[in-house]
Amino acid sequence: MAGRIITVAQQKGGTGKTTVAAHLAVALLQRGKSVALLDVDPQGSLGEWFEARERRLGEAGTGMRFRTASGWGARREARDLARDYDVVVVDTPPKTDSEARPAIEAANLVAVPVQPTPVDLWSTDSTLAMIAREGGSGLVIINRVTQRAKLAAEMIAVIRGLGCVAADAQLGNRVAFASSMGTGSTVLEIEPSGKAAQEVEALAEEILQQRLAT
Repeated sequence: MAGRIITVAQQKGGTGKTTVAAHLAVALLQRGKSVALLDVDPQGSLGEWFEARERRLGEAGTGMRFRTASGWGARREARDLARDYDVVVVDTPPKTDSEARPAIEAANLVAVPVQPTPVDLWSTDSTLAMIAREGGSGLVIINRVTQRAKLAAEMIAVIRGLGCVAADAQLGNRVAFASSMGTGSTVLEIEPSGKAAQEVEALAEEILQQRLAT
């Protein structure tokens, strides 16, 4: 039985896709899943994170396999990895339909990070439309939530009003996320009992419970 392919996609830049992808991968690894990473973004941010992780833990210590692909090769590579791994987490580039679409086509679930502002939500329409066209399952993740919990709640109401699924778990606007990424780590490893780690764990558990596209 093939593993799950979780594609992290958002055509708007600066929403924290790579951070979400890396943290989900480690959270799922800690739950006993075998995990592969696929970087489709030409900027290579996930690859840089993984290389930093290799330097810190050694090649055998990362616990994950890493691959890159581009264009239509992403769909083939993701499906090949899914034959050998429980979960394949795919990081995609912003703004380019041609690069992101194959990874969305291959996905059992598309995770869509969005910051809790109306402008960010408006900019997410094209990503959600692409997921719908491909017949995929999407999950909107409210990321970088500040103290303004009311705005985040309003955002979730709007998202659900559009017929989209919004994750109950949210990720806060916390310095720990960025600082951990710089060392090839995650908040799950540097602050395992902290609030940020609890947020990631809740999100990973919710994703595992999602009804996935086949």
